[in-house]
Amino acid sequence: MYADILRKLLLFVALVLVQALVLNHMQLFGCATPMVCVLFVLLFRRNYPKWAILVWCFALGLSLDTFSNTPGVSAASMTLVGCLQPYLLETFIQRESDDDLLPSMRSMGILKYIYYSLLMVLIYCTTFFSLEAFSFFNWEHWLMSIGGSTLVTVILIWVIEAIRKN
Repeated sequence: MYADILRKLLLFVALVLVQALVLNHMQLFGCATPMVCVLFVLLFRRNYPKWAILVWCFALGLSLDTFSNTPGVSAASMTLVGCLQPYLLETFIQRESDDDLLPSMRSMGILKYIYYSLLMVLIYCTTFFSLEAFSFFNWEHWLMSIGGSTLVTVILIWVIEAIRKN
């Protein structure tokens, strides 16, 4: 149990540092920002307590907000994704699978993991950019930001997952 908490804490710190110091300063085509911090939410086991997922996600979002100067936007987006994660994971795994299943391409299958990660990242990016813009005046840029960031983030997560698998 303590090893799992230590592993989560190290991943937490690494993702906050990478997101805040590197990825937040990258904007591809003026609208797509990689948001690899969603990987943290994707890696919660099936039987992980829901309250603990919410606490971890809120703390991650709050840490990102502190370093990124986005007051409450990341915290709200991460908390929403953390709230939905156990229920979305249940839709993509088989009912008779292990109770402590770790979501990955190997355990879920490639296609199911792709859909699972794509849906989680899309929810996060939609919430994040909707709260950040807080209006639909410039809806083209809003849609391009959601689509571009989702695409770049999902590709990065799949690459990390493929490397982690080996």
